Amino acid sequence: MTLIDTHCHLDDPAFDEDREEALARAREAGVEVLVIPSVTLERIPAALQLAERYPGIYVAVGIHPHAALTFSPAALTQLQEWARHPRVVAIGEIGLDFYRDLSPREAQREAFRAQLELAGELGLPVIIHQREARDAVMEELERWVAARPGAWGILHAFSGDAAMARAAAAWGFALGIGGPITYPRAEALREAVQAVGASALVLETDAPYLPPQPYRGRRNEPAYLRLIAEALARVLNLPLEHIAEQTHRNARRIFRFGEGEG
Repeated sequence: MTLIDTHCHLDDPAFDEDREEALARAREAGVEVLVIPSVTLERIPAALQLAERYPGIYVAVGIHPHAALTFSPAALTQLQEWARHPRVVAIGEIGLDFYRDLSPREAQREAFRAQLELAGELGLPVIIHQREARDAVMEELERWVAARPGAWGILHAFSGDAAMARAAAAWGFALGIGGPITYPRAEALREAVQAVGASALVLETDAPYLPPQPYRGRRNEPAYLRLIAEALARVLNLPLEHIAEQTHRNARRIFRFGEGEG
């Protein structure tokens, strides 16, 4: 049984002391492939170096909404160049964050729209960040999907309701399911997952953030992905092997990993 972590910040400084050990633990837990999403331009070269050094590591390039004020025409050109790298499989992590509001909302929207257009032009999926901005994100995505039929991606750290889950699945998007599915109070998330089923889900850790329930308060890492898969199996009343196989297939569909990989 092999698992794919579709969202893991392995380039984060939190892993500087034991990155290789964390990768080894992930392999032992059956996590054979992981995708590192970008948050700033400055961290992309380090992520690409990791992808070049270790098999099974891929990268998404993009500017997180927290850093939207760093977005510019020059930044867009740089992203376009990095997107041609053979280990780049998506544009992300992009979106809107109206919870922290670390960048002005209009700047977030401008960066989001431009990066959606870049993904469409390059034929790449998107990895979407959303926090306290559900309606605004769905509005932008609906406009983008209507203009570019066949556009697709992942709603990372999905926290919407069943209606939002169904709408995203109808567009061909997958829901990124991580540690919160294991939290006692995440009943709305479990209902959303049940509304769409395993065919619309991918696994993610968001490490070093959002650890599953047994590790809350500690650093998350990709080896814990199996706990998330086990929780999904319980929520959907399906065998763990089915969850692993289906989410593996979903991730491959989205990221189009190279032959013989992923």
